[in-house]
Amino acid sequence: MYTKRALISVSNKEGIVPFAKKLESLGIEIISTGGTSRVLKEGGVKVIGISDVTGFPEILDGRVKTLHPNIHSGLLAMRSEESHMKQLEEHNIAPIDYVIVNLYPFKETIERPETTFEEAIENIDIGGPTMLRAASKNYQDVAVVTDPTDYEELVHELEKHGEISVERRKMLAAKVFRHTAAYDAMIANYLTDQTGELYPETYTVTYEKKQDLRYGENPHQKAAFYREPIGPISSIANALQLHGKELSYNNINDAQAALEMVKEFNQPAAVAVKHMNPCGVGVAGTIAEAYQKAYEADPVSIFGGIVALNEEVDKETADQLKNIFLEIVIAPHFSKEALEILSAKKNIRLLSVSMDEAPMDRSVMTSIYGGTLVQEQDDKGFLDADVRVVTKREPSEQEWQDLKLAWKIVKHVKSNAIVLAKGDKTIGIGAGQMNRVGSAAIAVEQAGEEAVGSAMGSDAFFPMKDTVEAAGAAGVTAIIQPGGSIRDEESISMADELGITMVFTGIRHFKH
Repeated sequence: MYTKRALISVSNKEGIVPFAKKLESLGIEIISTGGTSRVLKEGGVKVIGISDVTGFPEILDGRVKTLHPNIHSGLLAMRSEESHMKQLEEHNIAPIDYVIVNLYPFKETIERPETTFEEAIENIDIGGPTMLRAASKNYQDVAVVTDPTDYEELVHELEKHGEISVERRKMLAAKVFRHTAAYDAMIANYLTDQTGELYPETYTVTYEKKQDLRYGENPHQKAAFYREPIGPISSIANALQLHGKELSYNNINDAQAALEMVKEFNQPAAVAVKHMNPCGVGVAGTIAEAYQKAYEADPVSIFGGIVALNEEVDKETADQLKNIFLEIVIAPHFSKEALEILSAKKNIRLLSVSMDEAPMDRSVMTSIYGGTLVQEQDDKGFLDADVRVVTKREPSEQEWQDLKLAWKIVKHVKSNAIVLAKGDKTIGIGAGQMNRVGSAAIAVEQAGEEAVGSAMGSDAFFPMKDTVEAAGAAGVTAIIQPGGSIRDEESISMADELGITMVFTGIRHFKH
């Protein structure tokens, strides 16, 4: 029986010396390379240099050191195959039974803003993934570890049983292939971004698990939360939870929807969300006043909802927020007093999220059974629109203000969508209906008498004049919509007849 060997080559040196010492104490010889070899030797571990195994020096500034038959034959030889073992003996090659490798820090390299393209390329590992893949392919005979968190369990099993079970080796091999797949996906995406290709022939993405969730949309559905390895800062995936129990699947969806909406505003704003649709939005001179407007917009629906604010939550705002049951409050910061007030409520979650991040060009994925739809994010705002007044009457200054608010919010409402705004707050929101008149009816009913003098926003054009008629009957005085219907003139004529000012934007905001 031969002496077992472990090949160790890691960029993440965390815990590697005590781990190697444990292996050594179990009679396992250690082979190592470059920087890892130096660290192990300094830690008192006896190391066989890689060049002693290959009979060939490390060359090309370390680009070539483990890519050698003496290494890969030792990894790939099947111990149960007599011919394999005979060939190893003929060529004086020793089997390698344990591979402990983690890869060049490509992710950490490209995360640094100052990283050059050349530096990124140099941090693409070649030998590491090759060894990992070879060892994992031969998992029946080789245990392979790429994650330092697995060191302790590996040693425990070796000490207890003298070997690693086939089941454990298979699990470790699967973990390795997930790791190398994610590593290659990051490299592929980085290089694709560098070339400017938007929709390449294959679309490869990778995510890291942030947490297991108690359940999905419903208690009978299992779920987990994953985040992009190098994703946007201004995201619930990168939020800091300051208080409260774990977020649920629906919490995360709703929280991200609220965050996206509140980021539309430069002035103090508050957005309340239920089931990914806004139920109240307010804009004001202070964040406390903005929240009060959002609350007044729909004091019934906000109960049990999620509130996002784009400025620090102060004591005055916290005193208002504490008065009703809210699932989550999202803000860039919470003052010390606000945190104390809100933390007294056991069930509320408090999330701190950066909102300073500049807008990024991003793709949005929608999963379907057996596939994925990929599109650009809808980042068009009012300033991007081809805004033109199509009626005889121009909007007043207040109507322009209300129209802009309605347009910012209708973009985030499930289609068909109608939003009524008045006095820097939403007063009626109709979402997700099968026809536009139905959405308008819901918004008008919610607004009640406040609909008089309000502005209406529609996510898509009016195919008929009936929505304008409904708006006029409710007292709406201004409408903003994309335009583009073959029957636009009917809607324009009806608006003129009712004294309503109408604005076209040329941009549709369907949201499904």
